Amino acid sequence: MRHNKTVNHLGRTNTHRKAMLANMASSLIKHKRITTTLAKAKALRTYVEPLITKSKDDNTHSRRVVFSYLQDKDAVSELFKDISEKVAQRPGGYTRILKVGNRIGDNAEMCFIELVDYNENMLKSSDAKGKAKKSRRGAKKKGSEAAVVAEQAPKVAIEKSEETATKE
Repeated sequence: MRHNKTVNHLGRTNTHRKAMLANMASSLIKHKRITTTLAKAKALRTYVEPLITKSKDDNTHSRRVVFSYLQDKDAVSELFKDISEKVAQRPGGYTRILKVGNRIGDNAEMCFIELVDYNENMLKSSDAKGKAKKSRRGAKKKGSEAAVVAEQAPKVAIEKSEETATKE
């Protein structure tokens, strides 16, 4: 039984798992978004988020500690230069996992794992909306305005199609 065992071994030996997570973490740091299985993404999140937290303090010791995990100079320099500046004010939660469906061959759950501050589409949509007021009672109904617009849309399309038919 697996009682109180928190590490997902991912069906690999210890050294293989560490090497795989180091490669995935350096790819995530370089490309800002990677596609992988859900189980690997969850394991990668617990691996990479402490490294990002460590990168907020830019000194020789923290660089050496992060390099001992990643074993990639380019990824370490990218992490300490660009990423640490963007996440300086964030208290945690540097990654986001987005499920995308199942893989064709073996039906494994696939997902994107990305750095939160680098998804421009999500940042634009959150800036446009602002903070929405959350309530358990539900939002006020705007059904009368929506119903009028929904009823007028098909009529306009029918009128336009009739105009084009008469012109021909």
